[in-house]
Amino acid sequence: MRVWIVFLLCLAGQAMAAPTEAEEVALDMAVEETIVDEPVEEDIAAEEPVVEDIAAEEPVMEEEEEVIIEEAKDIGANPVQVETGDEAFDEAIDIEEVATENPCLNHHCKKGKVCEVDDDNMPMCVCQDPTTCPAAVGEFEHVCSNDNKTFDSSCHFFATKCALEGTKKGHKLHLDYIGPCKYIAPCMETELKEFPLRMRDWLKNVLVTLYERDEDNNLLTEKQKLRVKKIYENEKRLQAGEHSLDLLALDFEKNYNMYIFPVHWQFGQLDQHPVDGYLTHSELSPLRAPLIPMEHCTTSFFEHCDADSDKYIALEEWAQCFGLKEQDVDKDLVI
Repeated sequence: MRVWIVFLLCLAGQAMAAPTEAEEVALDMAVEETIVDEPVEEDIAAEEPVVEDIAAEEPVMEEEEEVIIEEAKDIGANPVQVETGDEAFDEAIDIEEVATENPCLNHHCKKGKVCEVDDDNMPMCVCQDPTTCPAAVGEFEHVCSNDNKTFDSSCHFFATKCALEGTKKGHKLHLDYIGPCKYIAPCMETELKEFPLRMRDWLKNVLVTLYERDEDNNLLTEKQKLRVKKIYENEKRLQAGEHSLDLLALDFEKNYNMYIFPVHWQFGQLDQHPVDGYLTHSELSPLRAPLIPMEHCTTSFFEHCDADSDKYIALEEWAQCFGLKEQDVDKDLVI
């Protein structure tokens, strides 16, 4: 019985929702009469003033309001809610999609090369065109190569060197020092012997300065800070300043242990590409390039350190150059 009641109620609901055939016919006739009786031209004429009135009543938007609305539409806007005719927004989406799909974003190239995408959408490093390098702001950006040629910047130099890759000239071409090329006086034998005295003292003071400024362990590790702390707190430490060569030699003799870690630390700072226990010419460049204009014995010193003339400076050779004893050479101090 309940099934029949539900069935009858459904039929009644459909009857109330759907118009009868008579109602449909009457509705169709009314529509036809309206179309026949009312002329089309009058409709158009009647609609035109309405459009003009709407345009006249539309308020003029100030420039600031337009900017605010545009910004509001861009910030946090849902692409589905934004009109498809907004070309600026479409372009922004296209640019973002291209950027995220660009395989060069996380691809690293060495100096003188830039990343490009090949036909298979794979990243590859190609030589940079020197004309694409930013223009030098001043002479302090100039660099001098070992063939005594001044380049506008290091970018121009490395791009030029890359173009010569695989050639004899490119193999021999190196960045010599920072700044425009100038006359570098030859290093005398007596000056070469004095050079390590100043270098050792300079390295020690660099570490002490890093220790004083390091608050978040971004400059030195905890183990390094402990070693430098012993140097920093030692009452016998020679303070930074202009000292005679005799005083530097005497301090190295009396406070020899203070200089062991600074010499090892500098080797570790340079041995980075790759970390293999040897220093190449390019790895020495960050130390050599700024020093040469001030210390004319820099080049001779590093050439002298390469005792076996194999173009590589091992830790043992490096330590010997700075006057450390063989038994004090410790690879763990480098790490």
